[in-house]
Amino acid sequence: MQTSPVADPKGPIAIIERDLLYTAFFIMLIVVIPVYFMVFWFIWRYRAKGGTGEYKPEWHKSTIIEVFVWSIPAAIIITLGYLVWTYSYKLDPYKKIATPENTINVQVVAQDWKWLFIYPDLGIASVNELSFPVDKAVSMKLTSDTVMNSLLIPALGGQIYAMAGMTSELNLKANETGRFRGRNTQYSGDGFAMQFFDAVAMTEEEFQDWVANAKAQSKPLSTVTYDQLAQPSIAHGVEYFSWVKPGLFEEILKKYARRPETTLRRHAPATTQPACEGDTPC
Repeated sequence: MQTSPVADPKGPIAIIERDLLYTAFFIMLIVVIPVYFMVFWFIWRYRAKGGTGEYKPEWHKSTIIEVFVWSIPAAIIITLGYLVWTYSYKLDPYKKIATPENTINVQVVAQDWKWLFIYPDLGIASVNELSFPVDKAVSMKLTSDTVMNSLLIPALGGQIYAMAGMTSELNLKANETGRFRGRNTQYSGDGFAMQFFDAVAMTEEEFQDWVANAKAQSKPLSTVTYDQLAQPSIAHGVEYFSWVKPGLFEEILKKYARRPETTLRRHAPATTQPACEGDTPC
């Protein structure tokens, strides 16, 4: 039976997320288990025929029960709140998890219905395949050239939105080599169901071979090539580009930047003048 990648994580971030999920689950069982136990116990003890529970029609209060009913859930809420607070900072997707020398920088662009991964330090790019060396962190800067998307690699952890005209960041790492499934989790139209990609963790030697193979494709990612790639396509195959136009990621961002003339003006002074005969200003 295939194990869920959430339950079988392959990276340090995903491991922490799994442990946090299990911790919250077991803490909540403190309430769930007694409740289900008492449901069946009450049914048996206070059954109409043969029950041993004492019938007290006037009973309406128990200090002991009140203490348990309020204190235990309150303690659980406080504990879960503490975990959420501390782990929100610990698992901050913008937080760097390795030194610059041990980090691969990737610019990610969500398109209809595929993912473009640009390696600015290497001058190459790939479509629907994110490759990196094992035990090296991947620092991703994401944007969208279409509607809002959401990138998720369950085995490595993290989920982050990609939105047009702005960037978000995600830092992940793999502890072992392998091919891990990633996808868009935000509905984005006709090809949403097929918008998958592979995150491939490999040895340093394999990664260098992968980079060399991409550079040997003799397929540059120019503005014209990018415009063709940005056209909607479903189940787009893996594709490599041997050269990437410098500043392409920034150009994609600027496409959706607000123009100065569209900026709203607040408290603008009135410029109208009273009209005289013939609609000419006085």
